[in-house]
Parts: sequence; C-alpha cells; structure tokens
Amino acid sequence: MVATLAEDVWALAFGTMPLEDGLALREGTAWRLMPGNDPARFTGLLSIGDLDAFLRTDAARTPRVSMADGARKGSAAVPIEEYIEEGGDRVDLPRLMARHDEGASLVVSQFHEIHPPLARFCRGLEKAFLHGVQANIYLTPPGAQGFRVHFDTHDVLVLQVSGRKAWRVWDAIPYAAPTRHTPWRNNATPEGEPHELVMAPGDALYLPRGVMHEAMVQAGAEPSLHITIGLLEPGLGEVLRALLGELEAEEPALRAAIPTWRLAEPEGVALLRSRLAAALEVLDRPDVADRMAVNALDRVLRDRMSLPGRALHTPPPGADDRLRLSETMHHAIVPLPEGGAALRWYGGVETLSAAELDWLQALEDGATPAALGENALDFCRRLARHGLLERA
Repeated sequence: MVATLAEDVWALAFGTMPLEDGLALREGTAWRLMPGNDPARFTGLLSIGDLDAFLRTDAARTPRVSMADGARKGSAAVPIEEYIEEGGDRVDLPRLMARHDEGASLVVSQFHEIHPPLARFCRGLEKAFLHGVQANIYLTPPGAQGFRVHFDTHDVLVLQVSGRKAWRVWDAIPYAAPTRHTPWRNNATPEGEPHELVMAPGDALYLPRGVMHEAMVQAGAEPSLHITIGLLEPGLGEVLRALLGELEAEEPALRAAIPTWRLAEPEGVALLRSRLAAALEVLDRPDVADRMAVNALDRVLRDRMSLPGRALHTPPPGADDRLRLSETMHHAIVPLPEGGAALRWYGGVETLSAAELDWLQALEDGATPAALGENALDFCRRLARHGLLERA
C-alpha cells in the first residue's frame, strides 16, 4: 500500500514513533530528543544553498527576514537598519552577510510559504494534527548564539539539518501553557539544572510550549542550520473569543448591560455575578462546544494556504478516472444537527446527501466515478474543480 502524505511526513519527523505515541507526547509537557541515524535525514527539506538563492530574490524582505545576536546587550534582535536597504524593507545582502560574519544568526520566518519541500512537510503534519504548522529557519555562525534563554508560546519540533548545535533545556515550566497573548518578556528565570545536549544532523528535538531553552554553536565548528517547526494548535480562549461575537448577536444574556452606576453599592457585584451566571449558562450548552469544534477545525482550512489538487488547466475527470481526495487540500466533514453532514474546505461549504457522503468516504482510498454510481461523475467534477480531488 502506498503511504499517504501524512504517513510519509510523520516518518520523517518522528521516525518510528507510532502516531498514538506522538499524540500523547503533544498532550503532555515533557520534551524529548529524538536522535537520528541518518545525517542526511532533513537535507531534502532545506539547505544553505536554498537560503542563498532565496536571499537573491525580491521576496527577501522584512519581516520574513530578521537577524538575532545573543551577544547584544538588551534584546537579541538585530535592528533592521543594520541589514535592510535604507528607507525600505528589502534585504541589503552585502550588509546582511557582513552582520552574519560578525555573529548574527539569520532567521527566515514562515519559509514554508515559499519553499515547496517545506510546504509539503508542513501540510503532512497539518493532516496529522488538524491544526496549522509553520517552518522558521535559523542559520547560526560558529561561536554564536541567536536567542538567549526563552520559551516558545507554541509547541515546536526542531530539525537539525547541518552543523551541530549545543542546547540547554530545563524541565521546569515557569509559566503554564503560554500562548501568543502571553509572549516572552524576559521575566522568567530557569529553575533547576539544565540538560545539556548537542544536536547533530538528522536529530530532532520536541519542545512543548513553556519549556525554557537556549542554543549556541561552538567556536570552530561549522555553521548550524536548523528548522523550527511551529505546531500551532488553537487555544480554548482563542476559539472562544472568536465564537463570542456570533453568540452575542444571538443571545440576550451575552448582551446584558453592566450597570456600572450600581457597582459601588453593596449588591452591585452580586448583580454582576447573576448576569455572568446567565451568560455562562449559554456557554455551557452542548451546541456551543460543537460550534467551538467546528471553529477550531475551520482554522486549518481557512488560515493555511490552499494547495488544490489540480493545476491551471487540469482537465475534468472522466467516468473511468481513478480519483482520490487531494492530500494537500484541507477539508473537514462535519455532522449537521438535523442529520447528514457538511463538507467544509478553504472558501466553501457543501451539504452532502447520504449518497454523496458514501462517495466521499470511498474517495478517501480512491475510486472511479463509474464505480460510485449514477450522478457520481457530476459530483466528482464539482469537487475536482475546487481542487478537492486528484487523480490517484
């Protein structure tokens, strides 16, 4: 059986770790080093040559390109005027290279958006985790450090591509479950003794959000190139904030006024508590959790780039063409309260009949429209037009 995109990428990222073990790892707070046995394990994803080629394009601009130098006083972020063209946002390549020679790390954010091997890799992990995944790049010269001790506000998977990098990782998490609304402010101190390790090409390191860490390249070594894969699962508060706007329009309890002129009175706060209790009753309804689930799944459909399973002039499928659901186009099948299901994807929603739902399930593994039955060809052509199907 041919491996799926998610299976291929999972094996590259996590080796022989079973999917269930990887999901359990994500649900805990423990970090893990996963040594590789192949120094070339990640070379198909990125090289220093790829970065050199990118820097010679007009896409090399801030904020995608930045630099960091842990030897600086105060913030490690290098001021952009030291490596960007005057009055603009485009990289001044000679100055950037000079700053890199002096010890500044090159950082390229969201490189999966413009580098196809990383786009494919991130899409495979998105298929496994059902949330957004990003790829940031760090090229650190010998004897240098990019960022000093810090924690990230989302889980990360570090992939060492070339060179070696020394890491220090702490077990204690000083700020539980940080998010992008609680960013690093240089106000957390590592607790206990760090674990010291050296990542070699082919090694992977999983760091849950909140884990304190730092890394540097030893003097005299070759430059270190690593990819930091950001695992961007939505937070409860983030999804709830998005849903509250819809619920407020529907529910009077969420539109109730706060009588500020009563708050100084003895019963003022009690009145506020009673109105809050009514609002919480709304949020405790089962349908609210269902809507939050749809919102969380919609994020990976809506926020990530659409990568349709068709090209500009792909001909419509024929009755005997073997088709399958596109591995690169995100979609979700969501049960409807009144029965049946909806197919949701980037930019579209379609209610499925019972027959269409059966066809869709058959297309997971691959099928021809002729084998699916009457009217299936029109259904398949409609999905193929949106990029949801590809030829198997």
